[in-house]
Parts: sequence; C-alpha cells; structure tokens
Amino acid sequence: MSAILECSGLTKRFGSKLAVSAVNLKIERGQIVGLLGPNGSGKSTIIKLANELLTPTSGDILIGGRKPGIETKKIVSYLPEKTYLNDWMRVHQIIELFSDFYDNFKPEKAYDMLKRLNINPNDRLKTMSKGTKEKVQLILVMSREAELYLLDEPIGGVDPAARDYILKTILSNYNENATVVISTHLISDIEKILDYVIFINHGQVVLTSSVDDIRDEKGKSVDLLFREVFKC
Repeated sequence: MSAILECSGLTKRFGSKLAVSAVNLKIERGQIVGLLGPNGSGKSTIIKLANELLTPTSGDILIGGRKPGIETKKIVSYLPEKTYLNDWMRVHQIIELFSDFYDNFKPEKAYDMLKRLNINPNDRLKTMSKGTKEKVQLILVMSREAELYLLDEPIGGVDPAARDYILKTILSNYNENATVVISTHLISDIEKILDYVIFINHGQVVLTSSVDDIRDEKGKSVDLLFREVFKC
C-alpha cells in the first residue's frame, strides 16, 4: 500500500531560523502516528506544510502522491492548534457550513457525537468553555471520512477527562485504511492509542519506530524513551 504522506529533503526557513531541516519521512496508511517532540521542535510546521498553509523553502512533501493543494484538501481533515471557528456561530450552523464545504462530511455522525456529549447544537460557541469548544472542533474534524487526519495538539488545552474523550473519539471515528497523525508533547496521555512514533527535535527527525518495537526491543514505554532522548 502506498504511503499517505512523504517528505523528501523537506526544509522550511523563517528568515534565518531553520524550522524544518532536510526531513525525509514516509508515513503509511492505516495507523495512528505520534509526531512527538518538545515545543518549538517543528511539529506544527510540518503539519502546516502538509496543509499548504506554508510552502517549503526546499524539498518536497506529498499527500497521497500529490503536492498539497486543492485535491489533497479533499482527503485531509485538519485540526489546528488554535480554534478558527467564529464565536458568534451556533454549532448547527457550523455543521451546515462543513456539509456544504466537504463532500465527505457526515452531519449525522457529528450530531451523534454532540448528543453523546450533551452539547446542544443550538448553542453559540462564545457561550462554551474552552474544553467544549475543542470537543466541537474535534467532532467536526472526525466527522469527515478522510484518508489523512492531521491533529495538531488536540489534547493540549483540555482537562484529563476531556483528553480521554478526545482519544476515544479519535479511535472510534476513523476507518482502518485512514491514517491519523497526532502532534503532541504530552506523550503519556496519548501513548496507549499509537501504532507508530516519529521523534522530532530542532526541525530534524531523530527517531522513527513502531510502538511495539520500542516496547519489545528497548523494553521501555514511548514516554520513557522520549524522556531519555529529549532529557526531560
């Protein structure tokens, strides 16, 4: 099966700062992947490059064999680190907007998740707590039948109970042929759902491995190995 995301010599500079440096990477379909590294390591930059929010300084990034653009946006569902939804909108209005915008958005799926969380579709975002807003945004992202889900720090700003719900939502709402890439520095919270990990630091990939290989060959958890690699 072909890779869903490939990087070849991917480099991104912001002036004199090198955010991503000559990254070579291949992410296969049908797994949950942790893109793991300290804050400022280049995780979000790679995800933004994959979404065409940034363009490479040099090198290439391919999504399903294509450079990021209109066609790849049809198969990528993206959760940014910061909310982009308008506070004045009601949840049902946002669902209608997503239904119009994305052919693969399933409103019935979104309404089902809202019901299970006791979130009223008639509520405006501005009346919600930060945690509830993040749940709504995740519901929207996971209600698309995408081939690649790119989730940038999906559990960073919510309480532990909300984190558990978010992880369960991710696990139960993607098909086995899709790939989920989760960017985070909160390894212990997310390790239990990962199949594969990519460690990144100072814009460079320092380790790629399946979670099973880390446990079997190194006899360690991903969290412990991360702490050793990054001395944290």
